[in-house]
Amino acid sequence: MQRLLPQHVRATTFGTRRWRGLDPDQVYAYLDRLADELERLTLDLVTANTEGERIRQALRQWQSRHTECRHTTAAPNSRWHR
Repeated sequence: MQRLLPQHVRATTFGTRRWRGLDPDQVYAYLDRLADELERLTLDLVTANTEGERIRQALRQWQSRHTECRHTTAAPNSRWHR
């Protein structure tokens, strides 16, 4: 199944019925709102993924710079075992 993207929502068309059914203006207004929200969420996801990757890279760099800084013995009052 293909991902639903804002341009898919905007390109959706419906058959018109003169006497029954939904008001096409209301349907298209709702689809525009839905497409705008999809676009916002897509941008938020891209931003979050970019930030997550930046943080992962920074953590890897920090870990590689501090590999020799690991303590091998626990402090006298430490609850944590290393």
